[in-house]
Amino acid sequence: MKRHALLFLLAICVFGLNIQARQTDPLAGSWHTQQGDIEQTAVFVNGYLSHSTYDVKNKKFIATRGGTYTTDGNKLIVTWQYDTENAANKTPIENWLGQSSTFDYQVANTLTTNLSGTNATWNRIDSNEGSMAGVWRISGRKQEDGMSQMPLRDRRTLKILSGKRFQWVAINIKTGEFSGTGGGTYTFENGKYTENIEFFSRDNDRVGASLTFDGKIENGQWHHSGLSSAGAPIYEIWGKLEE
Repeated sequence: MKRHALLFLLAICVFGLNIQARQTDPLAGSWHTQQGDIEQTAVFVNGYLSHSTYDVKNKKFIATRGGTYTTDGNKLIVTWQYDTENAANKTPIENWLGQSSTFDYQVANTLTTNLSGTNATWNRIDSNEGSMAGVWRISGRKQEDGMSQMPLRDRRTLKILSGKRFQWVAINIKTGEFSGTGGGTYTFENGKYTENIEFFSRDNDRVGASLTFDGKIENGQWHHSGLSSAGAPIYEIWGKLEE
C-alpha cells in the first residue's frame, strides 16, 4: 500500500512539473495586433522572437525584426539578429546587431506590450501547439549531383513556426545583411504542408497565394518538397536550430 501511495505521489509531482514547464514562458506562441489596415504579428518560440509588420489588404510588406529573447519579471529583453529597417537605412551594425532592447509586457487573456513602439494590446493566435512549432534552419538541399549538406553558418535561412504561423527569413547574423522574408499561416496534415502567404518582401503579388508541399518528419528532420514560389522544384531538409 505504501508503495502504491509513493508511486501516486510521484506521478502527481511529475504531472505538476510538466504543467510548470509549459507555464514558464507566458509569451510562447503567436500574437496579433492591428490598427487600420496595418497588422503586426509576434512569434515567440524556443527563445526566439520574430516581429513583423505588414498590410494584407494592400499587399504591402513593411518590416520585420527578430532575434533571441529572455524575460525578467515583466521585462522582455530581445537581442537582435535581423532588422529590415536598420538594414535598409544602412544603420551601422554596431548600433543594433547583437544589441539588446528591453520592452514592458503583461500577459493575461491578451498581451500588453510596447514592442511595437507604443503600448498596444495583442490577441493570442496560438500557444505553439503541434510538432512543427520551433525555429528550423535549412540543412540540406537536393541538387543535380545529389543531396548537398548545408552546415550552420552566419548566413542562414530560418523558418520560424508557431502552432499556426510561419515565417522564413534569409539573414546574416554577423553582417546584418537581410535577403528576404515571407510569412503567414500554415497547416500540416496528412503529409501535406501548406503555406498561406500574408506578406512577402521580394514580391508583394505573392500575397494571398497558397503553396502546398509534401512534408514528413524523419529522425527529427523535416523533409520538404514541391515547387517554390517561383515554380522551381525543390527538395529541402530542415533541422531544429542549435547554435
